[in-house]
Amino acid sequence: MSLNTGLTAIPEEDIAKHQSIAQSFVTKLVILETDGGGSGTALAGTGRRFVSTVTPGSVRRTREVELARTIQSVRAGDQMLSPNQHALLYRARRGIMIGLAVADVFARQTNLEGLQARNATAPLQGPDADNFRALHAAAAYISAFTLAAYLTTTLPGEGEPGEDVAEPDYLFDTPQDAAKSMIAGLERAIQGAPDDTALVSRARAFARVATEGLISRKARFTGLGAFETDHIRIEQDDFDLNGFDVTPGARRKPLSMSFKKPEEVVGNHIAKYQSMKLAKMIMAYDFERQMNPFVELGGFLFTFIGDGMPGTGKTTLIQMIAGLMNGYCEIAGYAFHYENFGVDQISSYQGKSGQNCKDFINNVLNTKAIGFGTIDDVDQVAAKRSDDRASAGQQEVTAVLMESFAGASTVVRGNATFGMFSNYPENVDDALRQRAGARWLVDGPQTREDYIDIFALLAGKNHSIPLGEHQLYANQEIKKAVSETYQAHSRPHEDGLRAVWDRFEKEKGGLKTIADVGTYLHMIRLAEPRFTGRAIKNITDAVKMRAMDIELPDDWFEKPETFMHKSYDDKKAMISELRGPITLDMILQEINRYADSEFRYTDKSDDAAVNDIIRRERQREKAILEIEAMKKDGRWGAS
Repeated sequence: MSLNTGLTAIPEEDIAKHQSIAQSFVTKLVILETDGGGSGTALAGTGRRFVSTVTPGSVRRTREVELARTIQSVRAGDQMLSPNQHALLYRARRGIMIGLAVADVFARQTNLEGLQARNATAPLQGPDADNFRALHAAAAYISAFTLAAYLTTTLPGEGEPGEDVAEPDYLFDTPQDAAKSMIAGLERAIQGAPDDTALVSRARAFARVATEGLISRKARFTGLGAFETDHIRIEQDDFDLNGFDVTPGARRKPLSMSFKKPEEVVGNHIAKYQSMKLAKMIMAYDFERQMNPFVELGGFLFTFIGDGMPGTGKTTLIQMIAGLMNGYCEIAGYAFHYENFGVDQISSYQGKSGQNCKDFINNVLNTKAIGFGTIDDVDQVAAKRSDDRASAGQQEVTAVLMESFAGASTVVRGNATFGMFSNYPENVDDALRQRAGARWLVDGPQTREDYIDIFALLAGKNHSIPLGEHQLYANQEIKKAVSETYQAHSRPHEDGLRAVWDRFEKEKGGLKTIADVGTYLHMIRLAEPRFTGRAIKNITDAVKMRAMDIELPDDWFEKPETFMHKSYDDKKAMISELRGPITLDMILQEINRYADSEFRYTDKSDDAAVNDIIRRERQREKAILEIEAMKKDGRWGAS
């Protein structure tokens, strides 16, 4: 295991071997401290303490430190620890263990481990002894920094703690001495805490002050260069350490988002309709069974891709879906987790981008919450596997998304859904794009009525301009709009698919049987090689969703006991009663919707390639003319 590979996951057994010593440190230790050092009187209004510029001398005294007892004394009348007390004691012990394990990795990465082995047989002399001491101090520094970072990350609470505490009296002789000095500083910081809230606040304040103090001392140590650019991952604790990042592994903050109401989404009728249905479908998830009846009955949308020109409403659609889900979750009392994976999570660390993406997937799939994950501008985040200009990080993300969305280990439970959005879906890897179970064309407002509606919506009400002859938002009446939009797919839209349909109609006269459906699909396959078996699965899933094209009554979601808190079997029975049959019209419309999207992507991709060839040919012709001119002037070959 080496830190310089970019991504290091420390095995649990390497951490666990430090448990006994960590336990002894939080139980009782004796430490030699500078008498009265560190902090004095608080300066009014500054949140800082006065530190004398006069050296107080080298008076050092021993002190017994019993962290567990000090934590216990906050609620002296109760022998049991409260959850917050236990969390602090456990995190302190666990932080010591991880700090010593990280120091071990540093020792193996540098020459420290070899020097330790030699020093055990005979004391080192000269430069070796100096190097040994310097590396020991660096390992101690890393151990203390890791402990401070771990406490900062894992202790509960948001924002900056308001408490004012003193720095520890750091010791950097060995990693164990560093851990002792940190625990002594923590124990001093929490002494006299009146309650659990103050206890945790002081502990977090101590972790922050200790981190700042360590960063200010970093220049004193040699051999830290390699550690600067390393990324360490402790899977069990969801803890990341990125070199000496001063805000390591920052926790996700509560969802802060500008939600949109359905009536604020103009146009995009099918996408809007299916997203409204999806928000209700996902609320049928049963937390006890960890399954959604819609997964079993068919129609649940695990992944989808929305594509359209810039400014057509993809962000508004995301805000609407998240807003609906969040609202339903608040009524039901469920946890809701929204997360976006974007270009800012593509890292230069080897393996880090893939790890970020896997963390994103796992966060959204958490079976104890309703999850909605988006990958905005997916064409920039996940590269085509054939693109040799793409970064290694982009290729890692593509691999993780493909495995997570339809890989051998993918389990769809129905508590989470993922949406990929792009202005240029033709630039998305074909295999990844085909893992999207639904295709939503996000084309924004289309009709005259749409444009009146969207202008009236965005202009607001601070005017007295008459509306004119128009029934506001009547065109956005979802059932009417969706019915017309679905009907429009009874015939193909794209030229390539229209040619296939015309040939099929001439031969068969239309869809009448399952055999006709198969024949039409095969003819599409001959015209578009990307139309594979996965495309057929996505179409059949969409057809099942149309068969489940049931409007779950709004009153089911007004009170949790009406539907959301019922048992899995009751939910399934209620949904089954509303289910309708599959029809040939549904099948034809869904085939055309899906196949149109494939032909559209192919045409866009081909157009881009053709334009690139034309541009290169124009450049070549221009170069030829310039070369001829240079030859006439005698400048060609002169250099």
